[in-house]
Amino acid sequence: MKDVIIRPYGDTSNDGKMQFSFTLPVSADEYGLEAARLLLKQIGLEDIEVCGMRDMNEGFTHFIAYAVTDKGVDPKDIKVKVVDTPVMDMEATDAYIKEHLGRQITVVGACIESDAHTVGIDAIMNMKGYSGRFGLERYKGFVAINMGAQVLSEDLLNKAREVNADAILVSQVVTQKNIHVKNLTRLIELAEAERLRDKMLFICGGPRISHELAIELGYDAGFGKGSYATDVGSFIAITLAARQNG
Repeated sequence: MKDVIIRPYGDTSNDGKMQFSFTLPVSADEYGLEAARLLLKQIGLEDIEVCGMRDMNEGFTHFIAYAVTDKGVDPKDIKVKVVDTPVMDMEATDAYIKEHLGRQITVVGACIESDAHTVGIDAIMNMKGYSGRFGLERYKGFVAINMGAQVLSEDLLNKAREVNADAILVSQVVTQKNIHVKNLTRLIELAEAERLRDKMLFICGGPRISHELAIELGYDAGFGKGSYATDVGSFIAITLAARQNG
């Protein structure tokens, strides 16, 4: 019977070989190399080879290592939540909105609180979009309002209320000490307190955002790496149409 367990691949199938990149508060010498090797050994890895070492200054050293694990993943244990609405291109989404909603969709987006990285929200909302996919500003079916970076959650909600938004898009790129989780949680709590949560879609995105995490935090959907305006626009259009038409 064919082995269905998922194991790391290095030189040959199922050999269990993995690559590691990490930094330790040690010197860049034999002492540091042994510290890195012992750390990987304590994790339970075998055939450890520390092949790269770079002094990061101030007592820190970065290591690259290879090691082998005998662990694997049974596909039956993999359970994930994903956005399962069909993805349409810009023209198809506009046509869908016209047919099923008969009006434009108003979306307000921002990077909230201290986050100043607009690359994510711009990729979804700005007219030029990203990687050949136009942003929501170019869609005929959307009124896209991009508030930019470092927007207070209160200001975002006030703007959404002012324009009677159908959806709020929140981008969080900075994730140190899980600040993105704290910011996203606070926004939802404020929305609930102001009785706005059920009046519009709440969608978040960023490099460490998954649909599963978004659902846990109280959002309607989450989009991580590799997401485009086509993904977000399709989800908003289909979800709103489903709600409007029962």
